[in-house]
Amino acid sequence: QVQLVESGGGLVQAGESLRLSCASSGRTFSSLNMAWFRQAPGKERESVAIISTRGGSTDYADSVKGRFTISRDNAKNTLYLQMNSLKPEDTAVYHCAARGGLYYPLYSTKPYDYWGQGTQVTVSS
Repeated sequence: QVQLVESGGGLVQAGESLRLSCASSGRTFSSLNMAWFRQAPGKERESVAIISTRGGSTDYADSVKGRFTISRDNAKNTLYLQMNSLKPEDTAVYHCAARGGLYYPLYSTKPYDYWGQGTQVTVSS
């Protein structure tokens, strides 16, 4: 079993930055492909970014490419999402998710095994 706990959300103004963290416990973190998703009120959940087990492969949604960076520290069992140049449309609850096995690109339909509860990010204009 894996427990995922997100932190780092908050209220910022457009153009500012935030760094989200996702702390993992349980199964060996380094064996998991990790991803960030987000869901805004009234909208479907959206894939944001994914990173392979050792960090060698990443993939991003077009809407965040060039502004967001996903990374991981396997020694600390932690996943990160650095978000720069934030826009009001980035406002959402951000969730991290974990998946074992092979690495698949961001839009793969292969389901994730574990999910965090989420952290709220609000960007004001």
